[in-house]
Amino acid sequence: MQHGHRQTVAVVDDDQGVRESLRFLLETAGFDVDTFDSACDFLTANPGKEPDCVLIDQHMPRLTGLDLLTRLRTQGKALPVAIMTGSPSADLMRRAKELGAMTVLEKPLAEDVLMSFLDSAAG
Repeated sequence: MQHGHRQTVAVVDDDQGVRESLRFLLETAGFDVDTFDSACDFLTANPGKEPDCVLIDQHMPRLTGLDLLTRLRTQGKALPVAIMTGSPSADLMRRAKELGAMTVLEKPLAEDVLMSFLDSAAG
């Protein structure tokens, strides 16, 4: 990790199993992890410090991953973001890029692809 601190990853996904498995994988790899079960939960949380990057599920009730990414950008937050989806489409990838997402990750997530995103986000 850079500058002697552990990178904090926020995971926003309405699927508890996904949140728990990502928490286990990322903590084992040396990351601090904050999980949120909805975009609204993430937006209203006050964890004290902003995460270093965010993994956001696209398909959630009320606000989708792209909706959350739009709100973050509207608030002027330039956090590194990856959108996660089980059904990537050309339109989703185009919109995610337009909003400044670093990547779209296909579920189930490949560990090497996920770690590559986290390495890029840290740099």
